[in-house]
Amino acid sequence: MDGIGAETRRAWCGKSLESSSDRYSDPMTEAARRGTEEPPVNWLTAAELDSWLSVVRLITWLPWSIDQQLQRDSNLGMVEYQVLAMLSESPQRTMRMSSLAEITNASLSRLSHLVKRLEQRGLVRREPDPTDGRFTNAILTDTGFQTLAEAAPGHVAHVRSLIIDVLSPEQLRRLGRDADRIMSRIDTSGIN
Repeated sequence: MDGIGAETRRAWCGKSLESSSDRYSDPMTEAARRGTEEPPVNWLTAAELDSWLSVVRLITWLPWSIDQQLQRDSNLGMVEYQVLAMLSESPQRTMRMSSLAEITNASLSRLSHLVKRLEQRGLVRREPDPTDGRFTNAILTDTGFQTLAEAAPGHVAHVRSLIIDVLSPEQLRRLGRDADRIMSRIDTSGIN
């Protein structure tokens, strides 16, 4: 395994080293432990661990690689690009900040700071929602749309080189289906 030590593997597979609590048991702790039976842990097999660690590497390095390409070629971070792209696909290139935060998986506070930076660059502007003044809309400016249009070809080429072109159409379809299946298990209700 690339860079994965034996101790890490033992921890995931349930074959950890003797802990200090095993060596130094306390009668009160032992009594409390017996009173609260925990279900047994279904440890990962070696094959499951290998697959899981591959996923961990992917979710760690893929966003980094995409962010690096966008920063280098367009002076945009991945989340900034995502915000511009979401706004470009919205009617009148406008979206409520709360909806934008949900779509981009950012807290409203974090998104507000990000949009402020985009405003300072002239890419986005904020205005009160004319239908309900309690909300604020983010609006993609013409400059923001042009910046996105210039960034898109390089971004798409990079995504294509990392994912699309290395998988067959069937593998890509399965990857999308499997990603959707995993996403359906993730509770996103407490994000904002």
